[in-house]
Amino acid sequence: MSSTIPLKNQSFTFLKSLKTRLAKINSLFLGTVIIPTLLSIIYFGFIASDIYISESRFVVRNPERQIPTGLGAIIQGAGFSRSQDDTYNVQEFMLSRDALSKINHQINLREAFARSGIDIFSRFNALGLDNSIEALFRFYQNHVEINLNTSSSIAVLKVKAFNTDDAYRMNEMLLQMGEQFINRLNERGRQDLIRFASSEVDIAVEKAKAASRKLSTFRNKQGIFDPEKQSGLQLQQISKLQDELIASKTQLSQVQAFTPDSPQLPALKNRIGSIQASIESEMAKVAGGSTSLTNKAVEYEMLTLERAVADKQLAAAMASLEQARSDAQRKQLYLERIVQPNKPDIAIEPYRLRGILSVFLLGLVVWGILTMLIAGVREHHD
Repeated sequence: MSSTIPLKNQSFTFLKSLKTRLAKINSLFLGTVIIPTLLSIIYFGFIASDIYISESRFVVRNPERQIPTGLGAIIQGAGFSRSQDDTYNVQEFMLSRDALSKINHQINLREAFARSGIDIFSRFNALGLDNSIEALFRFYQNHVEINLNTSSSIAVLKVKAFNTDDAYRMNEMLLQMGEQFINRLNERGRQDLIRFASSEVDIAVEKAKAASRKLSTFRNKQGIFDPEKQSGLQLQQISKLQDELIASKTQLSQVQAFTPDSPQLPALKNRIGSIQASIESEMAKVAGGSTSLTNKAVEYEMLTLERAVADKQLAAAMASLEQARSDAQRKQLYLERIVQPNKPDIAIEPYRLRGILSVFLLGLVVWGILTMLIAGVREHHD
């Protein structure tokens, strides 16, 4: 019994001394440093929910070879060039409402982010005041992070969730949707390039057909195939007739000279007249007449020129179509996964010690500032 009384006296003395020490502590220091630090210890130590982070890395590139330098040479070692602008497009898509909608269709994010086991400060719609899609979208953007390294064009995708499966599934789905988004860009660009080139080919084909039909109609109507070749044949015929005419005139002169009364003279004269008439007729077919080949050759040459131009336009359009197809293939974009999504086995956030230390240091800063302000006010009153 005697040993119990000294123990009680010692406990009473310790509590009394502790109360005296606490009373000596500045109430401002207590309110700005000690209490917030104690609250942060309670929250980060016993309340804050674990946050799992799944991380992956990717790059958007195309097979168009460029001259790389520095770190880009490592990324482009397989003959691919970086496509930084399209990486930004993928980044914006992954952080968009469309991406949220597709993920939410397969993973009920409202349920995943609002489970009862999640602490009230980290849980989605903890107070039940705002369950809208806009609130979910803001919460989603706070849990999906994409950082782009501008020197290498490597994007780092981080997805935060309250269990390891949700973090991994969301990361994998975002990468798959990014690949689908790139494929849609490829298909749209390919269709635009080829559609325009194909329309030019169709127009050129119609022009070539029209020019060929005009030329065929002209040949059938005029009864000629090629005025230049046909005029050459006519000139050859005229040349033969002229040779016959010269021979007939020579024979006539000889007969008149040696036998003026020969009965061959009328026949020779008739023959010479017939040959001359044939020559004039053949000459009229070549030039000088309204139906001559020379007059028809002008229209024929215009039609052949029109067909030649149409054929060249068709050839150029076909070459443009092939070039468009080649460009469409060459400008294909690829989302290349450099690091696959990981399935975290431990929680990375919250950073508990860092949070407690931050609260403590911030409290010290606030306490110091308020102490100086209060001291200045007191000095001013004195």
